Amino acid sequence: MLSKNDVTRIYETVLSMPGMNEQVKVNIRTSRTNILLLSKAIEKGLQERDDGGNTVGLLDIVLKEKLKELEDLASDLLNKAGLTTMNEKLKSF
Repeated sequence: MLSKNDVTRIYETVLSMPGMNEQVKVNIRTSRTNILLLSKAIEKGLQERDDGGNTVGLLDIVLKEKLKELEDLASDLLNKAGLTTMNEKLKSF
């Protein structure tokens, strides 16, 4: 089993590879259901980053600006799918 430090170094290495910060255009066609589920998965993943355990996840070592970009992506997807209002109402439950 890899140590927490080893896992952190592996993730940092992967994220620092050439081309990882380049912008890419992704053209996908998917259902609104999948958009809503993806945005919820992103939201949940960002909320549960620190589980207090010994494991290190990719989101645990990412810079805060990158996490903000991920939040913005989820928001943008909801907006483009016309689900922003519904998502806000679902959050109120």
